[in-house]
Amino acid sequence: MADEELVDPKKYLEERCKPKCVKRLFDYQACVKRIDEDETGHKHCTGQYFDFWHCIDKCVAEKLFEKLK
Repeated sequence: MADEELVDPKKYLEERCKPKCVKRLFDYQACVKRIDEDETGHKHCTGQYFDFWHCIDKCVAEKLFEKLK
């Protein structure tokens, strides 16, 4: 058992959940495109970024705890 390589199921589940959160990803990408030309540095897409990852985390949480020992 000591020779077995441990695998993080969270990374796998995140990839599986991304298609479910594609709308949030598109919102984030649209924001990045909108502010791309902002030279003042005042505009940001933090809210859209966190919305995307919140969606993924929520999806992952439903499945992750079933896989943990």
